[in-house]
Amino acid sequence: MLFKKQLLRALTLLFICAMPIIATASVESSLMTIQTKLVGTILPLVAILGFVFAGFSYVSGNANARNHLVLAIVGAIVGFGASSIVSFLRGLIQ
Repeated sequence: MLFKKQLLRALTLLFICAMPIIATASVESSLMTIQTKLVGTILPLVAILGFVFAGFSYVSGNANARNHLVLAIVGAIVGFGASSIVSFLRGLIQ
């Protein structure tokens, strides 16, 4: 229940931060701006935080450290490769 409240607060904050961008631009440019913010800032940051968490997990001797590292690597691939993935999918659609 607490996680849902925090997620709702985070999504609300993201929406409020994006509101000026959405209000002054067309839909396509608004979506491109949001995509740029997500792909350029948030996804790599989350991937780096995943590596930090996996490193702390390994140093502390957690039994799931290997799983954390694998998930961090997958997150980094998605985070740093997201722009290429989006471009590829956009090319398939158009």
